[in-house]
Amino acid sequence: MENDNQTSVTEFILTGLFWDQRNQILFFVLFLSVYLLTVLGNIILICAVISSSRMHTPMYYFLCNLSCLDLFYSSTIVPKMLQGMLSTEGGRISIIGCMIQMGISLYLGETECILLAVMAYDRYIAICSPLHYRVIMNWNLCKNVTVLMGLGSFLLSTLPIIVNPIIFCHKKIINHFVCEILAVLKVACGDLSIYVRMISSISVFTLLVPFGFILVSYICIITTILKIHSVEGRTKAFSTCASHLTVVLMFYGTSISMYMGQSQGNSQNLKYITVVYGTVTPMLNPLIYSLRNSDVKERVRKLITKIFDRQKKRNFF
Repeated sequence: MENDNQTSVTEFILTGLFWDQRNQILFFVLFLSVYLLTVLGNIILICAVISSSRMHTPMYYFLCNLSCLDLFYSSTIVPKMLQGMLSTEGGRISIIGCMIQMGISLYLGETECILLAVMAYDRYIAICSPLHYRVIMNWNLCKNVTVLMGLGSFLLSTLPIIVNPIIFCHKKIINHFVCEILAVLKVACGDLSIYVRMISSISVFTLLVPFGFILVSYICIITTILKIHSVEGRTKAFSTCASHLTVVLMFYGTSISMYMGQSQGNSQNLKYITVVYGTVTPMLNPLIYSLRNSDVKERVRKLITKIFDRQKKRNFF
C-alpha cells in the first residue's frame, strides 16, 4: 500500500500566494508589473555595463553577474506564480517540473549568496588596498572565481537531492506559489530529519559564512574610510559601498530568516519572505545600483536617450 501511494502522485497543485480568489486579478497585474520592471531594469543594467568600456572592471563585471542571477531567478519563480493566479484550481506542476524549479532556484540563490561576498571582497581591496587592486583583482581571478562559484553552487544544490531523493506519498497540495524546498518537504513522506540537517549545514556555508565574511570586510572598509581626512573622499568611498550594502541587507535578511529563523513552521510566512527575495529584491537591485552609483546612472541615462533617439529617427523616416 505504501508503494502504491508513493507512485500515485504525478503532479502537485500550488495553492498560490493568497487563498482569496477575488483579488487574484489585482495581484496578477501587480506582480506582472513587478516582473516586467525586473526584466527591463536588469537588462538595461547589463546592456549599460557591456556597452561602456569604462565600466569593464571587476566591480561592474560582478554587478553584471548579479543582474543575470536576479533576471533568471525571477523568471524561474514569477511566470509560474502568474499562471497559478489565472487558474481557479491553483497552479499545477509535474513532479519533474517541481524538482527542476526547486533545483534551479536553489542554485541561483546559493550563487547569489557567494557572489555578494565576492563583491564585498572587491570593495574591500578597492578601498583598503587601492594600489594593489589591479594586481589582486585581475581578470584571471575574476574568471576563476566565477567558475568555482558556479560549480560549487551546482554541487550544493543538486548532490543532496540526487544522493537522497525526496519520496512523495499521497499528498499533492503544496501550500506555496512555487516549489520552494521548505514547502516541498511538507508534502514529502518518510524520515525528513536528514533533509533538515542538510538544509542547516548548507545554510551555514552559503548564508552565515558569506554574511560573516561581508560583515568583517565592511568593518575593515568603514575603519579605513574613517581615516580619510577629506569629507569628499569619505563621501565618495561610502557611496561606492552603500548600494552593495543595501542589497546585502535585503537579501541576507530575508534568506537567513527563511532558512535559519522561525518562519519554517508557518507556511504563510514562507510565502511572504519568498515574495521579498524572489520578486521584490530582483526588481529593486538595478534601481538601487542605478540611483546610488553615478557611473551606472550616467550610462543608463545615455543608453535610454540613445534608444529614444533611434526610435525617433525610425518614426521620422
